[in-house]
Amino acid sequence: MREEPSCAPSVGSGVMALDTGGIPEELRAHPDWKDIVPSVTDAPTLGDGLKAAREHSGRSLAELSSLTRVPSRYLTALEQNDFSTLPNRVFSIGYVRAYAAALGLDEQLAVERFKRESPDPSVPLQAPVGVAFEEVKRYSPRLIAAGLALVIAVVGWNVFQRVSLMQAPRPSDLAAVPESWTLGAVPGQPAALSLSAPRPAPPDQTIPALYITPGLETELTGIDPASPEAIAAVAAGAPPVQRAFNPRGAIYGASANASQVVIQARKAASLVVRMGDGRVLFARQLAAGDAWRAPAGVAAVVDVSSHFSDFDVYLNGEHAGALTAEQTPLSQLNARAQTLARQAAAEVLARGQAAQAEAQARAATVQAAMTNSAGG
Repeated sequence: MREEPSCAPSVGSGVMALDTGGIPEELRAHPDWKDIVPSVTDAPTLGDGLKAAREHSGRSLAELSSLTRVPSRYLTALEQNDFSTLPNRVFSIGYVRAYAAALGLDEQLAVERFKRESPDPSVPLQAPVGVAFEEVKRYSPRLIAAGLALVIAVVGWNVFQRVSLMQAPRPSDLAAVPESWTLGAVPGQPAALSLSAPRPAPPDQTIPALYITPGLETELTGIDPASPEAIAAVAAGAPPVQRAFNPRGAIYGASANASQVVIQARKAASLVVRMGDGRVLFARQLAAGDAWRAPAGVAAVVDVSSHFSDFDVYLNGEHAGALTAEQTPLSQLNARAQTLARQAAAEVLARGQAAQAEAQARAATVQAAMTNSAGG
């Protein structure tokens, strides 16, 4: 008996078997195998995509309701795109998210498609882009016209105010030009002016005249200021006033109350004062104007190494000339100062006594004249 040829090609014949697209059962039996879940964006609507994914998973609505804890009627409403039977929007979005996660779909894509297919009625619709600009373009001519009208009104008001304040020109009230306005002519002065020599400044009027209390000067000095003879006699007998000591630098030595002799340097020079036993009382290089006060009752010698004429000597505060030698005994200078002081005191006493005697004689004469006039 002859065997019929087989329609299925043998493996060793070199002809490949036709791939029909089926997945071998041994691959599906593997524990890590997962069927490809259709995308929710490929379906015509969200409900169609959810339904296709559920049917692909092979699970019922009851099983998914138990897994997601979402009532079956709401899952059915989502598959049928009956969004009106769903609860409020927050719960509806939560149901979509849970159902998509249970089916292995992209939760965010499912939620976004739900929002597009079921818009929120509480949110007002946004105007399309460009509508606001069109509205502005529609009203822009009116706005521009209103702005121009406002500017014209402000400018017109300012012009009106300025014009109203302006006054028409009128002739001057002057009947004639004054003589003092004539160029180069000054009333009461000749036409040609000449400058004379400058005059001295006026005396200072802010210093008041010296006031002398009548009789007080005669009482104190014994000299009658109204008698020229008495003033001339005093001026003739008074010694000339010498130049007083003027400190122009540092002052060394004794205090002013304990000294009658002052030696002052005219220029920079050295001054050495030695005691009788050779000890140095004072030694210093003096600058111009520096001075040294000599103590009274001290036996010492003033020694100057430079020209002795570079040092001035002041006795009792008045200039007594320059040093006459390089070495001058200090006792000699103190003796001269004491002699001059006694002479000045004696002269003052003599003048005071003479003035007092003259005043007594004048008083006696006045008293006698008054007695004679009273007796007559």
